[in-house]
Amino acid sequence: MGFGEAGAQVALHYHHNEDGARHTQHAVSTAGGTATVHQADLADPESAAALVDEVLARHGRIDVLVNNAGDLVRRSAVVDVPDEEFRRILDVNLTSVFAMSRRVVPVFRAQGGGAIVNVTSIAGRHGGGGGSVVYATSKGAVSTFTRGLAKELAADNIRVNAISPGVIKTPFHDRHTAEPQLQTMLATIPMGRAGTPHECVGTILYLASDAMSSYVTGQIVEVNGGQLMP
Repeated sequence: MGFGEAGAQVALHYHHNEDGARHTQHAVSTAGGTATVHQADLADPESAAALVDEVLARHGRIDVLVNNAGDLVRRSAVVDVPDEEFRRILDVNLTSVFAMSRRVVPVFRAQGGGAIVNVTSIAGRHGGGGGSVVYATSKGAVSTFTRGLAKELAADNIRVNAISPGVIKTPFHDRHTAEPQLQTMLATIPMGRAGTPHECVGTILYLASDAMSSYVTGQIVEVNGGQLMP
């Protein structure tokens, strides 16, 4: 909705949750922007590349890429994670970022610049809550990828940054975090509560905007209510 309030044309991606994407499309429109909806499995590099091609065909250009696909899949001790689940977690959280960035970079170069905003996690710094080691590892890799790609693309006028949310009220925790574990997490947050998706929007807009962050690249911005102060 934040991009809608800024009057942006937004290309929304979904994998399975079309209803959620349509709801967001309506919110963007209500806020003053326009949005199209596109389906793809971003864990598959070919599907990711096809999504970029589809968006280019529909909109003509891409100025900002927000890499927000990701999931924990399920909480498991490392010894209980089968190979296929390990690969799926890495593909959803890390391969998606790599594949989308790889396809968008030539587009940005041809246009003279652009901005990539990745979504990593506080888990990438502290190792994650119980049963989320592989997820935390994938998010730590997203943070490293962000810094490295920022160096690689700085000369092309392409900025690469990331937002690192803490405990945010989303279906992620509804699916994966039992109430006792959630309360334990909340007890470590100085602000005493979980954040909301809306409280992440401003940081993403800031990092996406050349007007506000033209000299900012390679940064991981923490949005966690004080839970982690690196």
